[in-house]
Amino acid sequence: MATTDVFDNIRAYRDNETQHIVEILLQDSEFKRVMGIVIERVFPQMTWESFCQLMRSYKTMTEFQTDIVRRFAFDLVGGASDSLDCSGLENVVPERANVFISNHRDIILDATLVSTLLCKHGLDMTEIAIGDNLLTCPWIEHLVRLNRSFIVRRGISGRQMLENSALLSRYIHDTIENRHRPIWIAQREGRAKDSNDRTQESVLKMLAMGGEGSFVENLKSLNIIPVSLSYEYDPCDYLKAKEFQQKRDNPDFKKSPKDDMASMEIGMFGYKGRIHFRYGKVINSDLEKINPSLTRNEQGDAAAKLIDAEIFRNYTLYPGNYIAYDRLWGPGKCADKYTEAEIKIFDSYLEKQLSKIDIPNKDIPFLTEKILTMYGYPVRNHLGDKLPG
Repeated sequence: MATTDVFDNIRAYRDNETQHIVEILLQDSEFKRVMGIVIERVFPQMTWESFCQLMRSYKTMTEFQTDIVRRFAFDLVGGASDSLDCSGLENVVPERANVFISNHRDIILDATLVSTLLCKHGLDMTEIAIGDNLLTCPWIEHLVRLNRSFIVRRGISGRQMLENSALLSRYIHDTIENRHRPIWIAQREGRAKDSNDRTQESVLKMLAMGGEGSFVENLKSLNIIPVSLSYEYDPCDYLKAKEFQQKRDNPDFKKSPKDDMASMEIGMFGYKGRIHFRYGKVINSDLEKINPSLTRNEQGDAAAKLIDAEIFRNYTLYPGNYIAYDRLWGPGKCADKYTEAEIKIFDSYLEKQLSKIDIPNKDIPFLTEKILTMYGYPVRNHLGDKLPG
């Protein structure tokens, strides 16, 4: 296994780098501006000076994570949700490092909450895979790597992509097998904007590159646990619907870095209702059932289906999910899962979100269908529907 020096361009920072990176951050004017907003919203009792003093007190990343990151996550969610809880922690054995693979809803909170919920229950916080498309300025990269994130390099092609995938896989295997630290990675590149959560075979191929055994043996060595993330409401749902229409009306439409920053801010501070994360079971015994005579692509597809099935099985479904499902694919199949009062609450929420969309030629029926799809797909996948589309 390669030494950590090979990974310097992508790895999370180390404990002995903490104080140096903290100083770099505190001297960055843009970091100060953004953190001023966060402090005002999440830590109103703090001043910039007291925040700096607190940051300089951290000698290790563990101190940084277990204090301010954990407080930030829970205080932030506490102000933007009705509840946050988790289940399935009996599947997480402290003596074994796991790769947690989850569906992906929120750019920032998914990984942060997966990790801080583990910490809350006395388990190690994860290292986090994060795409470099989100690292729009140097202070963001410093901050996420201080929060035990490692970098997934994107926007490259050909030989470079293959070499980078191999390096990334070796880093993940080194982290799990040698440093015994858990890792979180999304099941796909980017969020499933329609909530049709499907594990990309390419993610599993990358994970299997770093070991020395067969495809299945290499995946088994990572002790993969699928995690199901369930937010009652997605504060970015209207932004995703807006993007669907923009791409429909202009196939060349591309989001700007400013759009990504807006999604991060709205995702963090917007109302989410109830939140539940369920940690599934380690899939090693299921991986062993994959036929070794299958091609690598076929084995990757089979492994992806195993992860998807565990994520679908462990969703927490809310009234809005069932209402959306019935309106799109029912009718009335799940009518026993919600009341008339809950229909009114969901319709009021839907109307409010649609009113936030500000684009020319606003297509209300199209936008409504897109938002309903985001809430209906978890039910459809949980039930295992074989519907067209």
